[in-house]
Formats: sequence, structure tokens, C-alpha cells
Amino acid sequence: MATTPDPALSHTVGATEPPLLEQTIGDNLDAAVDAWGDREALVDRAQGVRLDYTELGDRVDRLARGLIAAGIEKGDRVGIWSPNTAEWVLVQFATATIGAILVNINPAYRTHELTYVLNQAGIRMLVTAESFKSSDYVAMVESSRGDCPALEQVVVVGQESWSALLGGADRVSPERLTMVQRDLDPHDPINIQYTSGTTGFPKGATLSHHNILNNGYLVGELCRYTEEDRICIPVPFYHCFGMVMGNLAAVSHGACMVIPAPGFDPQATLEAVSEERCTSLYGVPTMFIAEWALLEGDGGDTGGPRGFDISSVRTGIMAGSPCPASMMTKLIESGVDEMTICYGMTETSPVSTQNRVDDTFEQKVNTVGSVHPHLEIKVVDPVTGETVPRGTPGEFCTKGYSVMLGYWEEPEKTAEVLVDGWMRTGDIAVMDDDGYVQVTGRIKDMVIRGGENIYPREIEEFLYTHPDVLDAQVIGVPDEKYGEELCAWVRMREGTTPMTAESLREYATGRLAHYKIPRYVMTVDEFPMTVTGKVRKVEMRDKTVELLGLSAT
Repeated sequence: MATTPDPALSHTVGATEPPLLEQTIGDNLDAAVDAWGDREALVDRAQGVRLDYTELGDRVDRLARGLIAAGIEKGDRVGIWSPNTAEWVLVQFATATIGAILVNINPAYRTHELTYVLNQAGIRMLVTAESFKSSDYVAMVESSRGDCPALEQVVVVGQESWSALLGGADRVSPERLTMVQRDLDPHDPINIQYTSGTTGFPKGATLSHHNILNNGYLVGELCRYTEEDRICIPVPFYHCFGMVMGNLAAVSHGACMVIPAPGFDPQATLEAVSEERCTSLYGVPTMFIAEWALLEGDGGDTGGPRGFDISSVRTGIMAGSPCPASMMTKLIESGVDEMTICYGMTETSPVSTQNRVDDTFEQKVNTVGSVHPHLEIKVVDPVTGETVPRGTPGEFCTKGYSVMLGYWEEPEKTAEVLVDGWMRTGDIAVMDDDGYVQVTGRIKDMVIRGGENIYPREIEEFLYTHPDVLDAQVIGVPDEKYGEELCAWVRMREGTTPMTAESLREYATGRLAHYKIPRYVMTVDEFPMTVTGKVRKVEMRDKTVELLGLSAT
């Protein structure tokens, strides 16, 4: 790792303290049990489950022995297809304890995507929920199973197959489990997470104990977690935000994992924060916007304030997409003055930069923080690969312990993004003189209108200043004259007049350069989202082209 980058260039190196953990995830859980056995470890409010660290350790060990009895060995792939539940957490730690590779499967997948992942990862055992929302998981698994030759066992949580898996533990001694656990190495692959690619099939980012345990631990360090903290985790476990930044950050500090609901529900989240006295709250911006709409009595059909008490919250993480300045202001005004912004991607375990809790207001509002410990970051010219001067936009790259082992069985695609140990993210970023990074969008999201490069984030931030706008997203759509034009999708506050292109132009004239004012406006109730809460701009673009009768390019 470089030690003295040229300060004029967009290249910084993280601190070397605290030292990296040289443990497996199972060993780290064992250390937590020893240190904090009687402290509450896991709360699943929907199921009424409450476990202290000793009980969590016992249940994980029993499931791990059950997996061994079922023939699961080190390196075997075990899939998990479920919303957020206590069992998800048990499977996460039990597979890691025996060296099986946990494959996270998006709860929103349908049979086509499920079949692809089961085959691409070579999953031997699938642990699945019975159903979630409109998904009948059991039926979909049965329809896919005949096309998945590697899939030998399907275990349905809550059914006899789950009880049988746990019952198998009686045939495996604790001493055998200890022997299996001792044979593991922190650098072994332990997790495959499929990236939600917008073209083609998703790719399986393969991560080690060392990758994700340390990233979760260091995220927690920068949030100043201790065993006194209680982390409300409404973000999905199937994504790094939930299972790494949530679960692994918690366990590596003896903190409590609080699951407010199986899927995101703003009211359930606020109830969990209030009743469990959570000290940390996670979410993507759209989640925080929905929660604060309830707090402010602008929650639509859900009504006004319900007496939620969020005074216990001191910190948390907002990530997944850029944080609106207006939302960060509301958090700070609510007393959540140690909120941090994280930036990263699945392929880097995920976090590369994070705001420190004592950063200035401007740094929290305008940047995604500075380099994480034990990492190296730079911003490069996307064409030449040369590091650009400070203040110059370019592609964000990360190097260090957090970079994935590769895409599962896809060496060519791995080589496209990993160059000399550097992960090329595809994100446009600018690094300031203090090493703080502003991410202005995806290279592919940038709109080129008549030769002008326009970054949607800037327009979205402007739209948040409109008093009637609750949320906003901006995309590029095809235009015969300019190549692309801007279209704003807006969600209006309840009881306000829907925005039109004319009213937006009137509001924006004199405040935005004329070419940055969206030509089209779509007033909507919601945005198309991924299960992790990211806005699906590709889908928005397709719908806009269809609704406006534009010629797709």
C-alpha cells in the first residue's frame, strides 16, 4: 500500500489503526459470547424472538452441527432466500462457522433469476422462507428444482425440514464442530452476493471472512459502537448493508441487532427505535424520508405522529444512494448528530469511505466521507486510468483488504473491474483538498445534453429545495435535437399541487442554468426500487420513454 501519495492528486491512504482482525466470523462470534454472554444480541420483533449472546451462540452452534450432519462441508454453497428474520442471522453465522459459502438470494427474485443463481453458484442446500409479500417461495423453488442439478436439499424455515436440520445436530459432537472450525482460514471465501446488474445476469461477488468481518468491524468503529449500542436494521440482510454493516458490525462490538420487520415498514421501524431504545438507525435516503414523513405528520394514509420517541438515537448510517442535504439537516435537527454517510459497493465488502461522527455539517451533507482504515482510494481518468488532480471528476477506485476475491467462476468479468488490485467502481467522484469524496453519480447515469455533461444528483438536490417536493429523481431520456433531455420524477407532499414542467421551469429559472432545467416532469406516488432501496433509474427511463412516446436510443 502506498504511504506518501502526491497531495495534489486524488489519492489517499487510510489509517493503520485499529489493526485488522485476523479471525474467522465464527471465532469472532465465539469471542463475543465469551465477552458479552448475558447481553442482548438479537431481537426479531415480528417473531417475538429475543436472544442474548450466549443463547445466540448456542443456536448458531446447533445449526452448524445440523449442517455438518446434513453433509455440508467447507466450500459448499448454501443459499438463503428469505426476508429479514432471526433465522437469517443464524444461517449467516452457522455457515461461516463451518466454512460453507453463504449465497445471498434477493427476496424479490422470481423463478428465472432464482434458477440462474442456484446453478451459477452450484448451491447444494437452499434455506428458504415459506413466502414473503407476493412471493410463494416454496412453489417457485419446486418449479426451478428440476433445472438445478447441484441442488440436493431444500430446507423451509418453519416446516419439518427446518426442524429436521436442527435435529441433526444431535448426531454431531461439539468437539467435531470445534475441529471443523479450527481448520478454517480468515481468507477463505465465505459469502457470495449477487450484484444487481442492469444488463445481463447478475455477477456473484465472492467475499472472505477477512473481507466482510473487518469491514463490518471498522464501520462499527467509526460509528463508535460499544456493547451498549442497539442497532435498528430495516435494510435487507441479503445485502452487505444488512449482514455486514449491520450484523457483523454489531457482533464484533457486542451490540444488539434489532430487526424491526421482515421488510421495510417505516412505522414498524420507528416503533422499534422507540420501544427498543435503539441508539443507531440504518437506511437508504428513501427510508429516512418515509420515516420522517411519519414523524412530521406527512405520512399520507398512515396518519400523523404517533408519539414515536427517537431520542435514544445518536448515530446510524445512510447509504445506498446520495444523501439529500435536506434529509441530513432534519436528522441533525432531530438530535441524531452523529449520523454517518457510507459509500461503497458489494465488490468492496462494501464500505470504502465513511464520514466520521464528528465531521462538520458541510462534510456530512456534501460528501461521503474520507478513506476507511486500511484502504487506499483514488480518482482516475476513466479513459486513461491516470490519477486526476484534486477537485477534478473521475472514476472512483479502491484497493486493500476489502476488495473481493473475484466474481464467482467468472475470471473474465473479474479482470474487467480489478486492475492491479484496484477495484474500478464505475462511479463518478471528486476528491477535495482534505481527502473527502463527493460521489456525483454513475458514469452511465451522466446525461449528455447538447454536449453538456449534466449530473442528475445536482438537479435532485435542487428539487429538494422546493417546499412541496417530498422526493425527487432525475434521469436522461432520448431527444432528437440534443441527444438527451432531462426528466424529473417527483413525489409531492400530501395536499400539494402536482408539479408540471411549466411550474418547475418557473421555479428553476434564475436558479439553475437553462440546460439543467428538466424538460419533462412525472408526478408519481413511488419510484421503482430494488429490494435494497436503490432507485431503478433504468426502469424509470424505460417507463418515461413509453409514456411520453419518445424514440428510445
